Amino acid sequence: MADPVTLLAIGDSLTQGYGLPAKLGFVPQLEAWLNGNGAEVTVVNGGVSGDTSAGGASRIGWALDPRIDAVMVTLGGNDLLRGIDPAETKRNLDTILGEVEAKGLPVLLVGMTALGNYGDTYAQAFNAIYPSLAEARDVPLFEDFLAGLEAVGDRQKVLSDYILPDAVHPNEFGVALIVAAIGPTVLDLVHAAE
Repeated sequence: MADPVTLLAIGDSLTQGYGLPAKLGFVPQLEAWLNGNGAEVTVVNGGVSGDTSAGGASRIGWALDPRIDAVMVTLGGNDLLRGIDPAETKRNLDTILGEVEAKGLPVLLVGMTALGNYGDTYAQAFNAIYPSLAEARDVPLFEDFLAGLEAVGDRQKVLSDYILPDAVHPNEFGVALIVAAIGPTVLDLVHAAE
């Protein structure tokens, strides 16, 4: 029998589980989903609230300690909120992917989708980051971390039923939808690391 896989989820407050009791955040819910679907995996919470892609790039080196078998990268949301130049975000994410690649570890890149807050030109440049990097680095891509919420289709229902009062972060039920959507792709990553 294979040893359990240790998966590092490096990200921001969405990964960290902002505003939720520890056991109801993204990482514990993802770990429970993966184990419930036949994986033997420990998910390490590498989420730092408020972190940008630059923060992730500065800490990926020491985060990749010897116990890590696979990595999912879920950064860019705060870059987007702050209107950081998409070229800078792309460079930082590429640095992170390069560090993971240098360790020979399987990686999953998880995207964010820009709305029109900073105009169409910004949104198009930002939204091109993730598919472009995934293709250039030949790594799997899950296009939108929030896909599970987007699938509800009713923005008002999402805000009232699945988002915390801050109107930004998912509640425990929102996290469950996110995990159900992304889970199968992360399961593939875990299998790649076995």
